[in-house]
Amino acid sequence: MEPTPSVKFSLKHISEHSKLLLLSLMVGVLSGCAAVILDWAIHAIKHLLSHGFHFAYAWQNLVLPGIGMLISLLLVRYLIKDNIGHGVTKVLLAVSRNDSKIKPHNTWSSMLTSSITIGFGGSVGAEAPIVYTGAAIGSNLGRAFGLSYRNITLLLGCGAAGAVAGIFKAPLAGVLFTLEILLFNVSMKSLLPVLISTISATVVSYIFRGQTPVFACTLTPFSMGNLPFYLVLGVLGGLGSLYFLRTTLLLEDRISKFRNPYLRWTICAGALGLLIFLFPPLYGEGYDSLGPLLNGQSPDLEGRSVLGFLLESKWGVPLFFALVFFLKVVAMTATNAGGGVGGTFGPTLFVGAIFGFVFARCFNNLGFSVPEQNFALVGMAALMAGVMQAPMTAIFLIAEISGGYELLIPLILTSTVAFGTVRLFEKYSIYTKRIAQSGDLLTHDSDQAVLTLMHMEDLIRDKYPKVQIDATLRELATVVADTDAAVLAVIDSKGRFQGMIDIALARKPLLDPSKYDSWHVYNIMEPVPEFLYVGEKMESVMAKFDRTDAWRLPVVDADRKYLGFISKSRLLMAYRAELKEITSED
Repeated sequence: MEPTPSVKFSLKHISEHSKLLLLSLMVGVLSGCAAVILDWAIHAIKHLLSHGFHFAYAWQNLVLPGIGMLISLLLVRYLIKDNIGHGVTKVLLAVSRNDSKIKPHNTWSSMLTSSITIGFGGSVGAEAPIVYTGAAIGSNLGRAFGLSYRNITLLLGCGAAGAVAGIFKAPLAGVLFTLEILLFNVSMKSLLPVLISTISATVVSYIFRGQTPVFACTLTPFSMGNLPFYLVLGVLGGLGSLYFLRTTLLLEDRISKFRNPYLRWTICAGALGLLIFLFPPLYGEGYDSLGPLLNGQSPDLEGRSVLGFLLESKWGVPLFFALVFFLKVVAMTATNAGGGVGGTFGPTLFVGAIFGFVFARCFNNLGFSVPEQNFALVGMAALMAGVMQAPMTAIFLIAEISGGYELLIPLILTSTVAFGTVRLFEKYSIYTKRIAQSGDLLTHDSDQAVLTLMHMEDLIRDKYPKVQIDATLRELATVVADTDAAVLAVIDSKGRFQGMIDIALARKPLLDPSKYDSWHVYNIMEPVPEFLYVGEKMESVMAKFDRTDAWRLPVVDADRKYLGFISKSRLLMAYRAELKEITSED
């Protein structure tokens, strides 16, 4: 994605801010096109396969999802040769670990593999792959045009926002997704490029996919009398979100213990095929199954599932779909772990709708009268707010993709309660849990964000001379005479750090020639209060400086070999520079 020389020349005299605005428009258009292509590819593969098989009870579902997973697995291993799963998490890691750099192949690789995975029936969503694609477009364009780190990061966010806006035809949701989940610190001035990107992506999506909402719903008017039910839905939705999040991570850990990828594929493909055969709504993203639920119609699985008889009884319907809710997380994890490529965004919306429908149907079976389609829609917001811990995104995304702004009050109430409930038990979202455990999570706390972005390797100084621990004072005096450093590092014959010499404190013995041959370095060296280990998180480094009140601390590797010192002055200067970079309005 390298610009031509003529384009480079034409942009040479444009300010970086103006260049950013132009590129945000370009990123929005490209992200919108990517969303359209991915949506088309998924539906084309589904259409092709559905016209090739006409078995009763969809026996093909036992094998087709596994075939799609295998194709994706082979493409990733032998063509792409990179881990491209968990797209949103990868974007967060790119910002915190890799200066917002995303590899060029991510502009197409996630789209290719996810369209095959989902088109063949893999039980995952297309949203995370398209977010990864949009972010990659923004990152690579920003780097190609020589933008600063901060503006590359912003353009990455523009790409992600445009991708969400394009796939859902929801510009406001794209902006909120970027603010709540991806970008840790965005000024009001920085919102303009994000808005440009989301609007342009939405227009592209409107042109090629029409202006009909993604989830067309037949809703009933909001009734204040249903507020208690929405409140309970929020609490239970928060607990359901906790189940979804923790079960996903638990299953990923368990399946990852199978090191052979083809063994993992065999196990996961078999499990996924059986689950989809028994519960057809688990096929693909599952959005096709939501149409009846969001329009107040009875679900019909006649001839599609051997368990369809459950839908003939009063309580069989909520039982069937409750099982779909609990098993969707298993099907989703099996798809990703078995070699497929997809995200948790779509499955979260799917299980939210299922959860809301089951909730309403149970109360209706008990003699109440609540609109099931309304609760299915609001349930989507509840699970999204809990699983992703992004209540604002959940509220406005659901309103935009359904045209359901008349349900804004229950959307706000349920999403807020679900978010508050899950936060009692879990501090991190499904995207940030793993990153938080490794200490690489960027947050909306500027102080924490700065520490995450700083790298220890950039602060190490090795200008301090080294002396052997058994050297005489005469040899030490020679070293001191040739340096203006304030301290010396003391090492042994294997280069391991043993202590340091503060030249100011060692002045008295160094001025006594009678001790030059009888005293050695080990007679006057001092221990250090703490070691810093290479690769250590900056939060830990800062804590050690605060705890010891030291002015400088040595950096060593795992074998305690000396690498250099980090001084408090250099640490604070780097901190101030990074803070200025992420909060600057210019």
